[in-house]
Amino acid sequence: MEVSKDRLTAATFEELAMPLFDQLYNFAHWLTQDRSEAEDLVQETYAKALRGFSSFQMGTNFRAWIYRILRNTFLTSRTGLKANVPLEFDDSSEPSAGPETPETVLIERAQQQVVQEVMAELPVNYREILLLCEVEEMSYQEIAEALSVPIGTVMSRLSRARKALRDRLRQKLREETHA
Repeated sequence: MEVSKDRLTAATFEELAMPLFDQLYNFAHWLTQDRSEAEDLVQETYAKALRGFSSFQMGTNFRAWIYRILRNTFLTSRTGLKANVPLEFDDSSEPSAGPETPETVLIERAQQQVVQEVMAELPVNYREILLLCEVEEMSYQEIAEALSVPIGTVMSRLSRARKALRDRLRQKLREETHA
């Protein structure tokens, strides 16, 4: 009977983990800024998660649990220690507000470039919390579990990150209009 329990565990892991593959890869790619490193990071994350699956508490948040594994794996890697990564937006997920013209495409890309530059200037803890909340659309509870911090820390860090982003964007825009 022990064999069927192992198969059930592997099947349960696969059922929980595989739907998150694309999201984990996108997060890993954002962190590493390199496709092959992101693939390696996701593969290592899945291997670690499968090895440690017996420690996962069924009924708790699997998504936050596996994101925490990915983040910790990244932060303990040489790449993570040197990380200075910009936020990238997936253009395909944004609905168009109207007919695209070359001018609107150029303006949108310029705005994204400014946001990416400003995001790259933010401390890693601000960048990751903005990504998890705004791009990955995680709840405060999921973010708290993924980052292993209290929910109050998530809320205050997110507030400070948004303020820092706003302030730096305003400053950057002022510099560009006065240049």
